[in-house]
Amino acid sequence: MEAMIFAAGLGTRLRPLTDNKPKALVEVNGISLLEHNITKLINFGCKHIVINVHHFANQMIEHIDTKRYNADIYISDETAELLDTGGGLVNAKHLFSLKEDILIHNVDIISKINFSDLQNQHHINNSLATLALSKRHTSRYLLFDKDKNLCGWENNQSGEKIIIKPISEFHPFGFSGIQIIRPELLSLIDKQGSFPIIPEYLELAKNYPIKSYIHPKEIWVDVGKIESIPLAEHLLR
Repeated sequence: MEAMIFAAGLGTRLRPLTDNKPKALVEVNGISLLEHNITKLINFGCKHIVINVHHFANQMIEHIDTKRYNADIYISDETAELLDTGGGLVNAKHLFSLKEDILIHNVDIISKINFSDLQNQHHINNSLATLALSKRHTSRYLLFDKDKNLCGWENNQSGEKIIIKPISEFHPFGFSGIQIIRPELLSLIDKQGSFPIIPEYLELAKNYPIKSYIHPKEIWVDVGKIESIPLAEHLLR
C-alpha cells in the first residue's frame, strides 16, 4: 500500500507554535507529528509516501532529508497555493503508481488505529474508499446507514445537511482524518484547484461504495489545538 500525509495546512489553531514552523513539525513527546506518522506508516509497511507542503515548506523538506526515513518519500509542492484535502490529493496524483490502494492520513492526527484492520475491512467491503470514524461529539458528522454506507453529512452548528440516500435512520460519526482509497478514485474526480475531499466522497457515494470503519474514540487524538498535545502525549505513553 502507498500513503499520503496531508501536511500542508497553516496550523492556525496551534499558534503561536506555528508562527515559525509548520504544523507538521510541532512535537509530541519530543517527536514531530510528521515523524510520528511517517514512522507508523513505515511500520505498517508503506514504503511509498507522498507528503504535501505549503507553510514553511523548506523546513519540512529539510526535516525529511535529515531523517533519511526508510521509505521513498515524495513531495507534493503546494507553496503557490494551498489546495485543501481534495485539491491536494488530485495535485499529487502523478506521484502515485496508481497500482495500489492509498492510505491518506492528516498529519495532526495521533492514533492507535490498526491500519491492517482498516485495510482488511476496505478489501472485504470492496470499497472505493473506507473512512475511519468514531462515535464522538463534534460539530460536523458523516451519516451512514446500517450497512456502513455513506449517506450524508450534517453541520450541527449551521444546521446545514446533505442527504444523498434518503433512509429512515442515520448513524452519525465524526471523521477521523484517516482513510483508504482505491487508486481509481483519483480518476473519478474532475475538479482542479483548491477544494475539500468530503463533498467528493458524498458525490461518489451515489454510485460507488464509500464505507465506514469505526474505531474507539479513546485511541485517537486530533492535535489541531495546543490543549490537545497533552492528550496525545498520554495516548502515546
